[in-house]
Amino acid sequence: MTPKQVEELLAKYAEGTCTEEEKLLLESLYDKVLSKKTADPEYIDQEALKASIYQKLPKHRVKRIKPYWQYAAAAIVLLCISVTVALYMQRKDEQPVQIAQKLHDIAPGGNVATLTLSNGKKIALTDSTREELAKQAGVSIVKSDDGQLIYSVYGNEQSDGPVGYNIAETPKGGQYQVHLADGTTVWLNASSSLKFPVRFAGKDRVVELTGEAYFEVAHNASKPFIVKTLNQQVQVLGTQFNVNSYDDEPAVVTTLVQGSVKVSSNHSGQTSILKPGEQSLLSASQFTVRMANLDEAIAWKNGYFRFKDEKIGSIMRKLSRWYDVDEVEYIGKPSDELFTGKISRFRNISQVLNMLEKTDGAHFKIEGRRIKVMP
Repeated sequence: MTPKQVEELLAKYAEGTCTEEEKLLLESLYDKVLSKKTADPEYIDQEALKASIYQKLPKHRVKRIKPYWQYAAAAIVLLCISVTVALYMQRKDEQPVQIAQKLHDIAPGGNVATLTLSNGKKIALTDSTREELAKQAGVSIVKSDDGQLIYSVYGNEQSDGPVGYNIAETPKGGQYQVHLADGTTVWLNASSSLKFPVRFAGKDRVVELTGEAYFEVAHNASKPFIVKTLNQQVQVLGTQFNVNSYDDEPAVVTTLVQGSVKVSSNHSGQTSILKPGEQSLLSASQFTVRMANLDEAIAWKNGYFRFKDEKIGSIMRKLSRWYDVDEVEYIGKPSDELFTGKISRFRNISQVLNMLEKTDGAHFKIEGRRIKVMP
């Protein structure tokens, strides 16, 4: 892309007339700035980069611009400098990147899941047209056309009839959103499942989770909401939190965004009440609490991969789930380098791996749905 083309795109961006493809192109160029090492060799820090760029803005010019356009102009200059750096890096890295071949790429995941009703019937969930799937125990079950499963009570919520359980399950490369009958919303990440009653009866609202999910729990002081996993349970009244309980991860990680939760170990009996911004880690040998990086913990729910001082093995596990990778093969000893970066989950895997390659900490080769990781 020539500087002239970039200038035209930036003008459209400022006017708000960019297409989605053009926005993604600008973001891709900007990501290359954030994912590149500087000479000293520390990663480019986004805030430091912005501060450095703002220092270079022509302040005497900006003063003559009306307030609204002042911000637009600053944004354009910021993007211009960022894209110029990205274009410079592109020209500097003239060696062909192995993963750039379009024939060897893997598309991102999407809104795909399977719903198992209480009678055992399985229903495939995709982004197709909105439709009512079933009616059970006074609850209407509707699938929207944008990856949401909605449970709505239409009968007597206090009905004494039997309450059946449903299971929403995402495969590798899938995600889905479930609106439970009590008003709670659950975002399911890839390779995850949620077992829940069609409607909540009794004194508690209990669901069972495998994998990872983000919860926005509807407040009900008289009915605690409980999330059970293999190794722990989380009890809340009304709050927002994330639970990562994949069985191939070293610990179950519970991150509190808002409200209050009590996390309990199923094995040791240890408990901890988390405050907003805190995170509990439950492994086979210990139960600890620390401050969380909220942006990193819930990036997946917001449509991003966010890596902060993360090892390549951990990153590849995340990519494998979302891109439905069959196998990751490490050639030689895996790098001990820590990676930092942020990129959309809705880009092809080659773009994510390309960002990681810029650090020179690892190189990749895609073969079908297999990925080789090399020093």
